[in-house]
Amino acid sequence: MRCVVSIPIVIAFLQLALGYTQERRYVEGSNMNLGEALQFLREYDREASGMCFRVTSSQWNYSTNITETNKRRMLEEQALSAKFQRLSWRRATSYTWTRLPDPIVRRQLHMLAIEGRTALPEEKFNELQQLVTEMKEIYSRARICPHSLNNINYNYRQSGNCDLALDPDLTRIMSHSRDYEEQLHVWQAWRDTVGPPIRSKYIRYVQLANHAARLNGFHDAGQQQRESYEDSEINTQLTELWATLAPLYRELHAYVRRRLVERYGSEHVRPDGPLPAHLLGNMWAQNWRNLADLVIPFPAKSTVDVSSEMLRQGYTPLRMFHLAEEFFTSLGLKPMPPEFWHHSMLEKPLDREVACRASAWDFCNHKDYRIKQCTTVSLEDLLTIHHEMAHIQYYLQYADQPLLFRDGANPGFHEAVGDVITLSVSSPRHLQGIGLLNNVTDEYETGINFLMLMALEKVAYLPFAYIVDQWRWGLFAGDWNIDEMNARWWELRLRHQGIIPPIPRTEKDFDPASKYH
Repeated sequence: MRCVVSIPIVIAFLQLALGYTQERRYVEGSNMNLGEALQFLREYDREASGMCFRVTSSQWNYSTNITETNKRRMLEEQALSAKFQRLSWRRATSYTWTRLPDPIVRRQLHMLAIEGRTALPEEKFNELQQLVTEMKEIYSRARICPHSLNNINYNYRQSGNCDLALDPDLTRIMSHSRDYEEQLHVWQAWRDTVGPPIRSKYIRYVQLANHAARLNGFHDAGQQQRESYEDSEINTQLTELWATLAPLYRELHAYVRRRLVERYGSEHVRPDGPLPAHLLGNMWAQNWRNLADLVIPFPAKSTVDVSSEMLRQGYTPLRMFHLAEEFFTSLGLKPMPPEFWHHSMLEKPLDREVACRASAWDFCNHKDYRIKQCTTVSLEDLLTIHHEMAHIQYYLQYADQPLLFRDGANPGFHEAVGDVITLSVSSPRHLQGIGLLNNVTDEYETGINFLMLMALEKVAYLPFAYIVDQWRWGLFAGDWNIDEMNARWWELRLRHQGIIPPIPRTEKDFDPASKYH
């Protein structure tokens, strides 16, 4: 019996057969391409790891000994690395990596193809690198004069020279001073010193970063930054999340405002208005923990600020780092490798200029990890040590991954891990367990004091962190003009933080540059 087949079925069958043949050819072609891609990635991992070690070493040498010689060597290594990354980018984009069957290979090639600014022409890429180096140097080298040589009550260099650095000098003044005029002087002088010199460089940086982003297929550099979160709705989610937390922040804001009015008077702090940015115990008003002596609800009860107890027990920076290591090993994590203790900078040297901002370093060779910190004996620095050492622990955990995967799951994850550790370490029970806090009770007042300290540190920080990215992403996207950068910064700070500058600011100022990030 003959089978009758309709024309549509025949066509469908032929299409299916043709599709199968094409798919087979595609898979075979992809496999060949896959082999080449795997070989390229192996070569890249080896060469990039060596390059990373050399660049990181040169950056470390410059950060821990700021000289023109070290700067020149760092720039030379960065230039070589830039050429290597540009060649790697060209090679990676030569593959049709979106069609490769191996998801791990696709992911690595995708990262090489879209991250960074290597798509820029060489001249512009070098210009961008130079701008970043110059902005960092302005920030690191900035020094200001004391407010009054007759009114210095802090342990910093008491001389007539204008040599007060951000860390530890200005940080200490902003943390402990309750002199309105001194705080105003430090706040203004720091911004006057770093803002105007950085302003034009940052404008050009934005132009070049946007150019690079567009060459990589993005609308602007902000979109390119958000790509790392692998969630197109990340900004919307952040906005919604902040909206749920803002009422709690406003309660904290109102409570702190009342206490500041009591301390400084209504002529300096409006009882029904925003807070002056220089009175919150921190150069950027991002962390209000240093106001604890003014705002703690139950001052007669114990608090967890054990700085004085650490000094009484003879703590040193080295002992603080060993204490942090013991915390991590007690969790079953790894001890710091020998290179950490041999090469880290745990205290501020007296014989050379350094960049004091605390940071954790991975030298890309599976063994050399370091922390750079100008440590003082205080609870704040003890918590910072735990935070930075959490980064080192994260480095240790993914040390055997390909170089492209030796980073946080997204740009915020590393910091989240560090903050989780800090929250654990700062609890009264932990501080009692390590002998720094006595007579811890479960009294209501003691618990409220602890929660207030956490709110001053963490809740107060949320809107600041939010507006840093909102300002930066808005600038990249062209939501406002370059000639209103500073005004937009203060609009965001007023809207979300309820904070105003203590003196008038203009577009000649560039106050976002007062914050390294």
